[in-house]
Amino acid sequence: MDKKLTSVSMGLEKADLVVVNGKIVNVYSKEIYNGGIAVANGKIAAVGHIDYCIGEKTKIIDAKGKYLLPGFIDGHIHPESTNLSIRGFAEIVLTHGTTAVMADMHEVGVVGGMEAIEAVLNEAKATDLKIYFVVPSHVPFAPGLETSGGSFNSEIIEKALKRDDAVGLSEIVAPYLLQGNTELIKAMEIASKMGKSLQGHLPEMKGPAMNVCMAAGVSTDHESLSTEDAIERLRAGCYVMMREGSAARNMTECLKAITEHKLDSTMCSIVTDDLHTVDAVERGHLDDAIRTALKNGVDFVTAIQMVTINAARAFNLDREIGALAPGRRADINIAEGPEDFKVISVISGGNLVVEDSKLIKRYDKAEHEPILLNTIKLSKKITAEDLMIKVDKEAKEARVKIMRTLDWIPITFGQETILPVKDGVVECDLNQDILYIAQVERYGKNGNIGKAFMGGFNLKSGAIASSVGHDNHNIIVMGTNFEDMALAVNRIGEIQGGQVLVNNGQVICEVEYPILGLLSDLDAWELASQKKVLNSKIHELGCTISIPFMFLSFICLAAIPEYAVTDHGFIDVMHQEIIDPVIELIK
Repeated sequence: MDKKLTSVSMGLEKADLVVVNGKIVNVYSKEIYNGGIAVANGKIAAVGHIDYCIGEKTKIIDAKGKYLLPGFIDGHIHPESTNLSIRGFAEIVLTHGTTAVMADMHEVGVVGGMEAIEAVLNEAKATDLKIYFVVPSHVPFAPGLETSGGSFNSEIIEKALKRDDAVGLSEIVAPYLLQGNTELIKAMEIASKMGKSLQGHLPEMKGPAMNVCMAAGVSTDHESLSTEDAIERLRAGCYVMMREGSAARNMTECLKAITEHKLDSTMCSIVTDDLHTVDAVERGHLDDAIRTALKNGVDFVTAIQMVTINAARAFNLDREIGALAPGRRADINIAEGPEDFKVISVISGGNLVVEDSKLIKRYDKAEHEPILLNTIKLSKKITAEDLMIKVDKEAKEARVKIMRTLDWIPITFGQETILPVKDGVVECDLNQDILYIAQVERYGKNGNIGKAFMGGFNLKSGAIASSVGHDNHNIIVMGTNFEDMALAVNRIGEIQGGQVLVNNGQVICEVEYPILGLLSDLDAWELASQKKVLNSKIHELGCTISIPFMFLSFICLAAIPEYAVTDHGFIDVMHQEIIDPVIELIK
């Protein structure tokens, strides 16, 4: 028991900090009423009438009649998708009122294993953001279909689950569960025995398949794409994490389960999953999602519940975070709204970090552990020939399977088409919007290069490459010609990670990610500026995808339908097998 906390609650001691003259949004009772909040030792000591907690040394913050909300909680986010170091990530989400996140640091683990995850979590301790660790359920994400730098087994997972900050097992992929993957099931059993939550990744799970996932103990899902998906999950007792991120915005459809079908919202929360740096700077984080929810007919208090107490309950953390109540972590947002909703000031763990919409706490650049640096180890310099799909030189054409991405979510579907063959090399066809795509192994383990054909990007010239490629983070490259593609891959190796645009044999623009090939030490505002320039240059070459590199990063994810490319080859995701993109040669 915290004696100072209870003494302040009793009025025997004075608070460290109080917020006065506010409108308290109570997420337990769904009330809004006048009052204040007293804080001691980073926790809430009293709520409502708190004048008795104020002493001569108490810091007083006047809310001036604005709303007092719990700090926001993102129940499923990959901080690495911002391409910010963890301290830079903390700065930008705190600016928007997010005081706690549930993160598996899976992308870090893919590159550097548990040692790298521990290094990043240690760097995060210098910030005011509370990070709860959701242990990756498996690395590599698609065993046998990709090469990764790090790897997890049930022994590593069991040790990780014993950490004080570990709250669950992350990304339990439904097809692997249904297939009876031995290591995954063992990890689930370990987590369950330790009382940790089982977090699901359940795209397109319906009927008996959904029943199996729930019966196995999975408790959440962030992959609902439709109203029907949300309804089925709620009826099955599954926490629905409605996704409103940068790569996928599914919340508007999912919300209809509440607004139109009038289902109870208690088991509904809002998550971002993947957050682009530019979106974080220009739109915000969960504060932006609240604005969207309000526009779609969700009442104010319900919207707040969905980014606070509901998210906490999904991890059995509602006695620790998610509400303005005595004993909870002192995470407090002062906000205007509900019309033109905006977070004005943020208190995280009892510390004022944002005041009058300005970030007043900045974090020093970390001295990174060696495990986080120099992670690009190409087996050799890549040549144009390495990236070609070669066939019989007598062939004139080839009937091929291509994958094409949707323009609003990076989910691929397959098509068959005819492509020309020249000197034994299958060529792309810009008139059909079909490009070359490949992934190059970057850990120095085997030198694999997987190759396929890609549609949906509409790039008319040049090539783009990135060391960010879910969920293996080998180098993904796409382009209109092999020479520019090879140059782009090699440039990624030279700068030890990043994103590169090449055209006509010249590097046009690049952004460096020297930390694990994933992250930058630039702050969010500077990195967003650089990424906007990079995106604009790609759009000048015809690309119609708004955030091309984020979409590209998902094309090598062998767990999202229907097709992918990894360093092992062209992947049929639904059947979890490598297939040949060339179906038939025409001579």
